[in-house]
Amino acid sequence: MRFIVLACFCVIILLPSTALARGGSSYVVLDGDTGRVLLGENSDSQLPIASLTKIWTALVAIENSDLQDLVVISPKAAMAEGSSIYLQAGETVTVETLLYGLMLRSGNDAATALAEHVGGSVEGFVKLMNERAVIAGLNNTVFMNPSGLHDDQHLSSARDTAEMLRIALQNPSFKKIASTVLYRANTTNGILWENKHRLLREGASKQPVSSLKSATGTAFAGKTGFTKIAGRTLATAFQKEGQTCIVVTLNASDDWNVHRGLANRIWENYDLETVVKAGKYTVDKKFAIRVKEPILLQLDEKEQKQVRQVLHISRKKKEAILSIFIGDERIYAVPVIVETANR
Repeated sequence: MRFIVLACFCVIILLPSTALARGGSSYVVLDGDTGRVLLGENSDSQLPIASLTKIWTALVAIENSDLQDLVVISPKAAMAEGSSIYLQAGETVTVETLLYGLMLRSGNDAATALAEHVGGSVEGFVKLMNERAVIAGLNNTVFMNPSGLHDDQHLSSARDTAEMLRIALQNPSFKKIASTVLYRANTTNGILWENKHRLLREGASKQPVSSLKSATGTAFAGKTGFTKIAGRTLATAFQKEGQTCIVVTLNASDDWNVHRGLANRIWENYDLETVVKAGKYTVDKKFAIRVKEPILLQLDEKEQKQVRQVLHISRKKKEAILSIFIGDERIYAVPVIVETANR
């Protein structure tokens, strides 16, 4: 395999957009492994995302607490506006149970309780959410609350929201919770909580009701959302035969069918291709690079013919980045190890 070698590094600073979209709809489909946009329309437009906010609420809570932490429900949390898991002021609930109520039933009371526990206050937690968003490169996202209730400044984009889910699914605890279809709650008003996400429930009916059901179809994780201003919002992670894609729609009325259709377009038109195999590659007589893991990308037929590799090497030849391009667009990059050629 031949690489194009560039002995320099480039730093690109991306500034957040200041234009705020107040209407319309958008969608995006990401490669679930790399985050590359496979399909989309208006995918970077800022729009309200409603309860898809809770994807980030859950991740920030998981990263900053222990799942077995005990949370005393405050009156403010118990009286939270909107969808609820009917928490009672004064009862004690684990962070884990609150996370199931957050992701399966979209409980705004659970969101408030988690925010108060982890951030010290709702305002403190929102600050953590925004700081984590900056670290993740979510340039079109601003959070004003942990639940997704409407605020003119509480905005994201289809692409950022899909990236939220992609990042969150890298956390095993989040993935387990977000993939759960049925959960028996131990709260004061505890009942069986069924996931609101219809696509996750498909196929799970074969499991016993008494079990902790997990999604068994191609849709394996996700979140629903709705407000009158945002309309219907939906995030779904799909997997099939080694391929993973994440679909997000904002303000789409027929979202269940739209998500199925978009996922099917990926399975029909994209193949998982090994772009670079794991191993050692000699670059010249003096040095080589080692790729630890094979680079697998979802590519359509046209892209498979246009793919090329470019190796960026530091001037002292101690660091290197292997970039994958389709034409002039870089779609993936990974650090690689620099070694002597005869090693």
